[in-house]
Amino acid sequence: MTNHVLRIDASARHDGSVSRDLTDKVLAKLSPAEVTTRDLSTPLPLIDSTWIGANFTPSDNRSDDQKSTLALSDTLIAEVMAADTLVIGLPIYNFGVPSGFKAWIDLVARAGVTFRYTENGPEGLLTGKRAILAVASGGTEVGSDYDFATSYARHVLGFIGITDVSVVAADRLMVDPEASKKAANDQIAALAA
Repeated sequence: MTNHVLRIDASARHDGSVSRDLTDKVLAKLSPAEVTTRDLSTPLPLIDSTWIGANFTPSDNRSDDQKSTLALSDTLIAEVMAADTLVIGLPIYNFGVPSGFKAWIDLVARAGVTFRYTENGPEGLLTGKRAILAVASGGTEVGSDYDFATSYARHVLGFIGITDVSVVAADRLMVDPEASKKAANDQIAALAA
């Protein structure tokens, strides 16, 4: 049973957004007790040299300004940590993820917090969670050689420890929208609650 979902909407669109519609349907299927929503259409700040300096300063040595610089990142990470399941509305823009989703990843993937380096390579620290990607695309076929969005999302989620990743896809909407939406709805119906 899914108790707490973190809903992430990466679409720049609100009205007519297929990924937002799919995310609504996934949430209805899961019927969680609690939902936290993070809408990435409101731009997140990009990491810069000040953020990197704060991030790589040991936490005990951070100034108040450095703590303030990392506050949003800390909030975003806390949202992921609190969730059992992430439901990510992910449109494919120009074969990749929207810039807002990339900015979110940059703020969430932090060495020593959400992953660590070991003698055997990197190890994700956010284990025991599930993610469902609600993907929409106009022409990019999910899983094709030119779909860099879902492969990237799966990889980076696995990097921080979330390896149980399902994809619900309404792809190639500009080619056959009805068949695409039907396939996505069938995939949602088949999801385990």
